[in-house]
Formats: sequence, structure tokens, C-alpha cells
Amino acid sequence: MAELPGQIRRMSGGISQLIEQIYGFSRRCLFRVISMGPIPSHLAFIMDGNRRYAKKHGLEDGSGHKAGFSALMSMLQYCYELGIKYVTIYAFSIDNFRRQPEEVQSLMDLMLEKIKSLLEKESIVHQYGIRVYFIGNLALLNDQVRAAAEKVMKTTAKNSRVVLLICIAYNSTNEIVQAVKKSCINTSDNMEASGNYKHEDRDSDIEGTDMENQEKRIQLVDIEENMQMSVAPNPDILIRSSGETRLSNFLLWQTGNTQLFSPAALWPEIGLRHLLWAVLNFQRNHSYLEKRKKQL
Repeated sequence: MAELPGQIRRMSGGISQLIEQIYGFSRRCLFRVISMGPIPSHLAFIMDGNRRYAKKHGLEDGSGHKAGFSALMSMLQYCYELGIKYVTIYAFSIDNFRRQPEEVQSLMDLMLEKIKSLLEKESIVHQYGIRVYFIGNLALLNDQVRAAAEKVMKTTAKNSRVVLLICIAYNSTNEIVQAVKKSCINTSDNMEASGNYKHEDRDSDIEGTDMENQEKRIQLVDIEENMQMSVAPNPDILIRSSGETRLSNFLLWQTGNTQLFSPAALWPEIGLRHLLWAVLNFQRNHSYLEKRKKQL
């Protein structure tokens, strides 16, 4: 009789494992059916509602973000099983640094923990051969978080199956401004190398004729090449949880022809059904979106 509780626990564990296997098999079968239609190559996520989720369920501070991380891992698994190569997440905005110092520090600590976990052998990065990019002004991060992010990028640099872009200390305004600055510097260097103006005129090239000539030589492609997000195609779908329809200064340059989807679920509540609905809507509108792209 003493062994009975142990036997029940083993049976319960075996049943749970069997249910998980059946669910995984059914999900993959469903994905095969959906894959008969066009599959987006790039999905972007604004993970909104972690704090509201914690408040809704009476959880302590930080618990909502931990639950949100679990939801993210599941969503990444679904995306890669479905054949989506690029996934971009809005992890931390530059504007988030305006929050209370205690909250910012708590988020940095959690971020450091989760970034380090990406290098563990059992992590989703190793499971799917993911290349990880951190997009944003990494100089704004503390030394530990920045070093961890750089280590992940270096370690995964040779991976090519799928790509995860993590926007951290990011907003679109900053990305565009930095891209324009780099384009101006590159153009200025090229003009100097070609002898279009003398080196001593370099400090005054922001005024007058030199600046006018420089502006004429900067093309749209120059700016796009200097965008940090140039390592990936523009998103096909952008999903923002919690029912919000604002872009919140995220990928403004890249989302001109992106399909937006705003489920009412808070981010930790996001699930497979929300992803499937977004992909099915994308397939339904695919021909129209392709025509729009060709017209540009």
C-alpha cells in the first residue's frame, strides 16, 4: 500500500507525457495542412500585457514577465515548426528606461537570466539552430547584460536555420536616426576618397554646398542598408497582444505593408490559436499584399 502513491504519480506522469506527445503530433499535422498555403517568412511580436497579467492574477512583481517568457518560448516553437524563418520580438524599448529604477533593474536581472539561458544545451536555440541578433542601442544596457547579449550573438553566428531578432534598448526613431547618420558618414567618406572635396572642408560639410551635394548622393537604399533590421526581410505579420493597435515606435520603417493582428489576450495568455488565426488571415490576404508590394 505504501507504494501506491508512487505508482499513481508514475501513472500520472506517463499519462501527461502521452497527452503531450499526442498534442505535439496533432499540432504538426495541422501545420502540414496550413503549409499547403503561403507561409510568412517573418513574424514580429509586441509582447504587451505582462504587468496587467500579474495584476489580474494577483501575482508579485516580475511574475508576469516570467509567464510572458514561457509564452514566448512556446510561440517560438510554433513559429519554427510552421516553417517561419524570422521572428522579431520587442523585448525592451528605450522608453522603458523611464520606468521606476527598481522595475528597470528587475527587468535587467530577468533579462540577464533569460539571455544566459539561451546558451544552455537544452535551450530552443540549440534545438532549432537559431541565430540570435540583438537589435538596439546596446550601449544603454549595463555591462553584464550587454556582455551576455554579445556572447549569444557570437556563439550563434554560424547558425542559419532560423533567426531570432531581439529588440532591446530599441525604438524605431533611434534606428532611423542612426541609419541616416551612418549613411551621411559613409557618403562623406566616399566623397573624400574620390577627391570631391578636401579634407579641411570635412568639418563644415554640414552646411552649404557640401551638405547639399552630400544629401543628393544619399539614396533610399543607403539608409535601408544601414538599418539594424536589414539582416531580415520586412515582417509579413506583426502581432501585438492585449488588444492594443499602436506600434509604439516599433519597426516603423519596416511595417508599411505588414499585416497587423491585435488579439485581446494579454501576452502570457497568447497561444497557438492566436498564431493560427494570424497566419490564416495572412494567407487569405496574401495575393492582395503581394500586388501592393509590386506596385511600390
